[in-house]
Amino acid sequence: MATNLLLLALIADSYAGSIVVYWGQGGNDEGTLTDTCASGLYSYVNLAFLTTFGNGQTPVLNLAGHCDPKAGTCSSLTSDIQNDRIEEFQIYLLGGGGSGSYSLSSADDAQNVAKYLWDNFLGGSSSSRPLGDAVLDGIDFDIEATNGDFFDDLAEYLAQFSSQGKKVYLTAAPQCPYPDAHLNTALQTGIFDYVWIQFYNNPPCQYSPGSIDNLTGAWSTWISSVTATKFFLGLPASPDAAGSGYIPPDVLTSQVLPAIEGTAKYGGIMMWSRYYDVVNNYSATVKSSV
Repeated sequence: MATNLLLLALIADSYAGSIVVYWGQGGNDEGTLTDTCASGLYSYVNLAFLTTFGNGQTPVLNLAGHCDPKAGTCSSLTSDIQNDRIEEFQIYLLGGGGSGSYSLSSADDAQNVAKYLWDNFLGGSSSSRPLGDAVLDGIDFDIEATNGDFFDDLAEYLAQFSSQGKKVYLTAAPQCPYPDAHLNTALQTGIFDYVWIQFYNNPPCQYSPGSIDNLTGAWSTWISSVTATKFFLGLPASPDAAGSGYIPPDVLTSQVLPAIEGTAKYGGIMMWSRYYDVVNNYSATVKSSV
């Protein structure tokens, strides 16, 4: 998964666990945002990615083949997001990713980025909003390509905007080795709502065929070391979605979920990504057990 700031959509649902998915990098093959939200599979949809920001750079939204922010065509998503809002979805912007040009050089830089995000994607106002009048619900931190300095300041500045009426949700997607090399300082603020931990591309803490011990051990470390409202098990939606860490659906439902879903603050699972989920039908297969 690339590092970026993420847009997240939340649906209130009655089942114990929820499914989170990343949308935006699969082009037409992953379907539209409306299709994704209308599938009935997900409680949260993360829009990926904001790949450039900080250090005085003009932020860049990259939604692959869906639209071109420079040409102003991403405002076509306005109605999709507003319709999803009617259906009680929450929408978040994902920032960072495994590649991209982003970093923060100071607390002042973090404050400037927070103000940009508020004015252009959240509850503020700007003449250059990439998604038009659509108001997102928060920011997801998927920081993998920089050292993580001043992202705690960014989180705190974003959280302060909640005092202006509408809560700004903060979410994060750390790697499963604890502590995360890029997000630890930000997570130690204790102000994140949801943390979806990437249990893939990290053999020491992910599932390996025949053993769930590394995964469950890492899960226990995370939920006992970080303060957040809920934690989610991040997984590749197909074998091709990551270099390692894929869990067959029958193993997830018969072995992994029974070992973690009774733990405090279990929230559900996170899927990378909508495209691979469409190809492999993973969420539809496991949803009733999550």
